[in-house]
Amino acid sequence: MLTRNHWLGIGASILAGAFWGLVFLTPELTRGFSPLQLSAGRYLAYGLVAAALLAPSWRRVRPMLGWRDWRTLGWLSFAGNIIYYVFLANAVQLGGVAMTSLIIGLLPVTVTLAGRRDADAAPMLRLLPSLALGVAGLVCISWQSLSNPQHGSMAGSLLGLLCAAGALVSWTLYAVGNSRALTRLHGVSAHDWSLLVGVVTGAQALLLAVPAFMLNPGLHSSSSWWYFGGVVTTVAILCSVVGNALWNHASRLLPLTMTGQMIVFETLFALLYGFIWEQRLPTGLEWLAMALLIAGVLSCASAHRERSADAVAVLT
Repeated sequence: MLTRNHWLGIGASILAGAFWGLVFLTPELTRGFSPLQLSAGRYLAYGLVAAALLAPSWRRVRPMLGWRDWRTLGWLSFAGNIIYYVFLANAVQLGGVAMTSLIIGLLPVTVTLAGRRDADAAPMLRLLPSLALGVAGLVCISWQSLSNPQHGSMAGSLLGLLCAAGALVSWTLYAVGNSRALTRLHGVSAHDWSLLVGVVTGAQALLLAVPAFMLNPGLHSSSSWWYFGGVVTTVAILCSVVGNALWNHASRLLPLTMTGQMIVFETLFALLYGFIWEQRLPTGLEWLAMALLIAGVLSCASAHRERSADAVAVLT
């Protein structure tokens, strides 16, 4: 049966998905600004907030980190934050929220497959129904989205599709690497690790600031810049600080194959926020897609419950 830790991990995953879904709306809320500006602004704010929150525990955390950990923080920050959000913001602006969320919705499949060889993973045969349900749900969403394009030309939609695929690859690398790093680190809490990622991401965002804001300032009023600053700071706090901390907590409580399935909640919340933004109800296909995605998560939980039962039977 699923343990208390499993249920706590599932709850943390759902909350993380609720916060992360907001990032899909940000490019729509700030259409006058480039994806590069969005990424630089969001992660500069994330870095500043993370540094302030980490400061009280810095002397305790610093000795626990070796050179390998700093290298891991560097590539995780770049792949899972900087590059991911540049790709995602481009995808939303070129292809829309629904199309982007459906591609990112493949994360449960890609992360689950990446973690299939981990020691605590459920057998692949038991995961197949969950993966099949997830893919079926995404097919429904893609059919609905691509048969009713709402953003730009076909060429723009294709570029948006490629950007969404780039975001998928970069975040898969992040999810797998982050989960394994958290498993390896014992003295650093999931929250402190999230803040460390934020500090390193903020440092990397400084390099983006020059091309993003100085070489391409754009024609914006002072009120527009204040609005932009408010949006990216809010996203940094809710999505990066709170959402990442919840996800790191879940990553320590759940096996990677199960963690991969939990990413589906980001897709579901992104779709929900998209419907609210577009002021419409889901279509029949979209309702079916969401039901299939949820069924996939429940199937995955069942597969891990069966694995736990088998392990108990062997021990007894």
